[in-house]
Amino acid sequence: MAIIKLSVIERRRLSAFITCVVFAIFAWLFTTLSNPYKFTIKQVVVFKNAPQKRAFHPLQSDTVSTIVQGTGWQLLFAKFNEDKKVVSVDLHTLDTKNYVVLNAQLKQINAQKDFDHEIISVSPDTLFFDFSSRTVKKVPVELVTAISYQKQFAQSDHVSIKPRYVTISGPAEALSKITSWKTDSIKMNLANEDFSGRVNLQNVKEGNLNILPKSVIVNIPIDEYTEKTIEVPVKLINNTNYDIVKVFPQKVKVTLTTSLTNYPDLNEDDFEAVADLDLWRKNGYSTLPVKVTRLPSYSKVVKIAPQNIDFIIKK
Repeated sequence: MAIIKLSVIERRRLSAFITCVVFAIFAWLFTTLSNPYKFTIKQVVVFKNAPQKRAFHPLQSDTVSTIVQGTGWQLLFAKFNEDKKVVSVDLHTLDTKNYVVLNAQLKQINAQKDFDHEIISVSPDTLFFDFSSRTVKKVPVELVTAISYQKQFAQSDHVSIKPRYVTISGPAEALSKITSWKTDSIKMNLANEDFSGRVNLQNVKEGNLNILPKSVIVNIPIDEYTEKTIEVPVKLINNTNYDIVKVFPQKVKVTLTTSLTNYPDLNEDDFEAVADLDLWRKNGYSTLPVKVTRLPSYSKVVKIAPQNIDFIIKK
């Protein structure tokens, strides 16, 4: 393959030519992008100032096509602002009408935009709504968490949520499908202490629903866990014939994990260990396995010793 060798002067001329071409391209792009254009983009409709005495349901999609006027630069930057493509529609006219004219609100809509390009028309121009009686319903708060715990730490008691219920209002048909309302996610990594704070509820996605309050106070007790062994008496169940039965041993050792806070107060009264006599009567067991049927909340049985007990039935 032939290699073209250029002199120093020729290399300088070529470099100058390439530089001029690059500058020309950038100048052309700058001029082109500075010119005004009209372009169509899809935007999501969000509602504000919803009527308090009328429940409503939109009869069209929650997106509209907007014709936007702006420079090529504004069009380019709009592509990087997908999360800001929303149209905020004022619903105060629904107190007396069943429709909202979007083009009548263009000045108000453009004033709320974070970028410079201007919406000059919206399609569809008019949003229509269906109305029904507004009802009220209370639903429990559903806590959403994403918590990882430090080694030997865990949740040590029930979560406290205040208030436990929230009030939602809107169309009866929409409320019938709602059984709880979720919070924003509580995220903790390697947690080793209690969480206590105000957590927002997830936003209402339908413009015809209202929720009160908007946030709740959450307390998640977190404690270090350790092992403890307690002797627990064995209770015989399903002795339907009231036989005189003796079990050996009469107590078993239950090893469990429990929080350091609860550790000093645990005793055998907090537990119930049972053996089922039906396993002998119906299945012919020669020894009876022991199960722990009651133990403190957020404690976990590690082992039971012995796991099976002997028994004697007196005739």
